[in-house]
Amino acid sequence: QVQLVESGGGLVQPGGSLGLSCAASGIIFSIANMGWYRQAPGKQREWVATIGPRGITNYAESVKGRFTISRDDAKRTVTLQMNSLKPEDTAVYYCNTNKLWGKGTLVTVSS
Repeated sequence: QVQLVESGGGLVQPGGSLGLSCAASGIIFSIANMGWYRQAPGKQREWVATIGPRGITNYAESVKGRFTISRDDAKRTVTLQMNSLKPEDTAVYYCNTNKLWGKGTLVTVSS
C-alpha cells in the first residue's frame, strides 16, 4: 500500500521540543525527495523542510536553525526534530513526497 503515516504530534510548551516521524510504504524511498509541510488554523499549507536522496536539506526561513529534517533509508522514515518551538508553529504537520501526502499530525505549542 502506497502511503505516508505521520506520528509524534502533541502539546508542547513554548521553547520546548518535539520530534515528528513519517513512515513510508509502497514507494522507492531511497530515491525520494521527502518533505514536511504544515497548515495552521485559517491559513494555507506551507512548506517547512525538504531532504533529498543524498541528504541535502532545505528549510523555510521561519524554521531555519530550530528544525532539523533527517532520513533513515533502512527504516524508510523521515524525521522532523523541532526545537525552540513557538506558538506560531502550531499547525497540522504533513509528510509529503511528490504527489503523496500523509494525513497529518497536530502540533500545538501553548502554555
